[in-house]
Amino acid sequence: MKKITIKDFHRHPCFNPEAKGKFGRVHLPVAPKCNIKCNFCDRKYDCVNESRPGVTSSILSPQQAKLYMDKVLEKEPRITVAGIAGPGDPFANAEETMGTLRMIRENYPETLLCVSSNGMGIGPYIEELAHLEVSHVTITVCAVDPEIGSKIYGWVSDNNVVYRGVQGAKLLLGRQLNAVKKLKEHGITVKINCIVIPGVNDHHIEEVAAKMQELGADLFNCMALFPNVNTPFGKIEQPDKQTMHELRKKAEEYLPQMRHCTRCRADAVGLLGEDRTEEFRSCLSDCSTTQIHEGVERPYIAVASQEGILVNQHLGEAKSFQIWSMESGELKKVTERNAPPAGGGIKRWHKLAKILGDCRAVLISGIGDTPLDILMKSGVEPVEAAGFIEEALTTVYEGGHTAGLKGRRKSCASGECMGSGGGCG
Repeated sequence: MKKITIKDFHRHPCFNPEAKGKFGRVHLPVAPKCNIKCNFCDRKYDCVNESRPGVTSSILSPQQAKLYMDKVLEKEPRITVAGIAGPGDPFANAEETMGTLRMIRENYPETLLCVSSNGMGIGPYIEELAHLEVSHVTITVCAVDPEIGSKIYGWVSDNNVVYRGVQGAKLLLGRQLNAVKKLKEHGITVKINCIVIPGVNDHHIEEVAAKMQELGADLFNCMALFPNVNTPFGKIEQPDKQTMHELRKKAEEYLPQMRHCTRCRADAVGLLGEDRTEEFRSCLSDCSTTQIHEGVERPYIAVASQEGILVNQHLGEAKSFQIWSMESGELKKVTERNAPPAGGGIKRWHKLAKILGDCRAVLISGIGDTPLDILMKSGVEPVEAAGFIEEALTTVYEGGHTAGLKGRRKSCASGECMGSGGGCG
């Protein structure tokens, strides 16, 4: 068992309120996929208008995260913490998460490392987290009663098997309890985030705090529900300040309370009281379109279009893709490639990744979580866009801000699309 002995942990502004105005953090958005469906969560990958967890303007690969980290520290040397907090769950994207943490530890040995997780998939990685001297971990625990948990989580996914209701909530809770216990056994500081949902778990917060104290957690953060209109809890009213004050006071009988949380985005950067996320947005976008896949030449961009003029097809709807290049500053349509037939599940997206293996990006009107994850891992950047093909192509080739290309996101009516390959993406 490895005990963490390095660095001044007081430089973490989320765990030490006195550091809030002195030291900062950067969140590296390398984890787009999630393994649970919370009824309060709406993950918007390229939203620039909201400041809350689950939102980022771009997704980075671990290699791109290194480039971004270099640029951030050059402009903001007060950054002492590098964290991974989504926009999905770090351990639903374990390869990207661990690769990024290894990269930061190797290149920035004095930087504090932290991750924020729902606890579902973190267990197998705790020993390596300790080895990498990840000093702070946040686990979000909204209930310690599966009956209450079943009202909070739409589903829980484990090894591609989806569990719902009490069964899913019980599975998640077991993983969370084991994770907190094991993290503490490895000397890692643990903060518990608990979302307060009026009428669902607001009567249950004290029980959560008591159980987390029993497991050895260090800090407790009661967070008021952020009502997202596109979620099952979208119409629940946000708890008021007095309610939150009283709940924190009760929870404080068990654990110290975090009262300076700013509900950071998955791409947040800067000091908690001097956030610079918007200022760094173009830098993040530039890094997300930079190709760093060693030994792989990717001169092309694929486009999903119904008539060949506009980017207007969802990935799962496209039967073929235009392939474009830019030569001497001029755009040129090179060829057209057929997409794998609908159906076939996850294999469809792996086949598509091979078909587009020489493309740096694919322009589509929408995409599901599973193909997004597979294409990103293969080095093909999915870019959601709306409008004329050549304008979008020029933006991507010139490293422009791709979030500005996107129209209203298309999504499955159920809100629970797992990207099965059946045609919806």
